[in-house]
Amino acid sequence: MAFSFLGLFSSDIAIDLGTANTLVYVKGKGILVREPSVVAISKHDRKVMAIGYEAREMVGKTHSDIETIRPMRDGVIDDDEIAEEMIREFIRKVQRNRLMRPRVIVCVPSGVTKSEKRIISDSAEHAGAREVFLIAEPMAAALGVGLPVDQPVGSMVIDIGGGTTEIAVISLSGIVADTSIRTGGDKMDEDIIQYMRRSYNLLIGDRTAEEIKCTIGSATPLKERLTMIAKGRDLIQGIPKAVEINSDEIREALAEPISAIVEAVRHSLEETPPELAADIRDRGIILTGGGALMKGLDKRLRDETSLPVSTAEDPLTCVVRGTGLVLDDMERWSKVLLRK
Repeated sequence: MAFSFLGLFSSDIAIDLGTANTLVYVKGKGILVREPSVVAISKHDRKVMAIGYEAREMVGKTHSDIETIRPMRDGVIDDDEIAEEMIREFIRKVQRNRLMRPRVIVCVPSGVTKSEKRIISDSAEHAGAREVFLIAEPMAAALGVGLPVDQPVGSMVIDIGGGTTEIAVISLSGIVADTSIRTGGDKMDEDIIQYMRRSYNLLIGDRTAEEIKCTIGSATPLKERLTMIAKGRDLIQGIPKAVEINSDEIREALAEPISAIVEAVRHSLEETPPELAADIRDRGIILTGGGALMKGLDKRLRDETSLPVSTAEDPLTCVVRGTGLVLDDMERWSKVLLRK
């Protein structure tokens, strides 16, 4: 009775605490926060100046007194203090009753260590959570897609985020085989930056690299070659410079991280028990996360594995929607939560 009484006043929360973006689902209300995982701070006293979209607008444009920080790296907390401030702000945005501390479920990479689990739990508690639960990202993604994770059927999901790619085979509310690699959207951006430096002596920023990736990046040759103008600073003359680049070049720049994802998928399939492998052959593989939007990635994986591969509807929200499903019915889905 006490539990339901508390539920009347507190808004329980599910958080997809991503390297690139943070999404917050509130029980009974849906997704209320969808913002970049970026914090701008004052360098001399580390006071928070801006969080989310406002901080992202400052990236690459700050003066010497302001620093922009991404407190998440490779899917886990890299800066405890700043991450705590960010989580607190996002919880504050969605809380209807500040007197009651919410229960919070946080998504974590499947390869998370015990110490990383503790850091995430502690940060959420210090930020205002009454109780903290953890769920593996691929499990949450599978729930968000609507896969029958609690049935004796093999389901395979590939969640490609900013810092990690999570590949998991799921059956009977557990992860049977999983591969977690620290390659994702950020690594792709870094490789584009390095390619532009090598090929054009052009220094570009993270946001420009991301724009290039999303606009003309691909995992397979496109039917029609795409082009765009990339702007940055000439490394030799030190002046602003613009060059035209095409999708063939960027596919070459992305070859390494794409190949790493393909190899990780192969490894996960090799680790899958035969009966579940047969299910995956029939049911196929589902792509989720921001990286699932990479042009031609589903085709590349189909070609490399000879299995059906499809991209989830609204892949960016699959993880938080799945976590929200657990939040809405904790009794049914308690088995999918991780032990701390």
